[in-house]
Amino acid sequence: MKLQDATRQYHQRARALSAEATGRHIVQAFLDRLMQQWFDEITLDLVAQDAGVTVQTVVRRFGGKEGLLSSAVKTLGVQILARRASPCGDLGRLVENLLRDYEETGDAVLRLLALEPRYRALKEVLDFGGSEHRRWVSDAFADTLSELEPAPRKRTLDALVVVTDVYTWKLLRRDMGRSIEATAAAIRGLLQSSISEFSKPQ
Repeated sequence: MKLQDATRQYHQRARALSAEATGRHIVQAFLDRLMQQWFDEITLDLVAQDAGVTVQTVVRRFGGKEGLLSSAVKTLGVQILARRASPCGDLGRLVENLLRDYEETGDAVLRLLALEPRYRALKEVLDFGGSEHRRWVSDAFADTLSELEPAPRKRTLDALVVVTDVYTWKLLRRDMGRSIEATAAAIRGLLQSSISEFSKPQ
């Protein structure tokens, strides 16, 4: 390979890596805002300012606010799964990690849900989040669910999805003012009761 070609390839790789890093900074800047503010309060100007880039760079990379939201949700999904990861069968750790996630993201998710009827992009994102939550529950309780016949498996999975939903966390932590410890105990009890009750043949 000629030196000129090698140099060109080096610069192309460097530009690609720089563009990728810039994209990550922009997404994280948006996510940081999303954890604190309502979606409709966040402007591209604020995100660009936080990321240290121009608005034109944000638009060129993501096409606008909805494109940025779509990319940010994918990043957020990876972060959520990492926080929720727990050894299979360890109910205590599972609930502890779930609550750790909701303590960080729960209020932001609730704000997005409140705005869902007004923004089609939010509905698509939240539908995706709902399906991913169900997938996580299915994986987290795979050992228990795999032992059940199709009908009780579906009933049990439905119940487990409800018990671990962000609205359950909201009721306990925000509406009832329960401590994290009390919330964890309540959710553990509800999970155990759901498995016991809905896994029975009907």
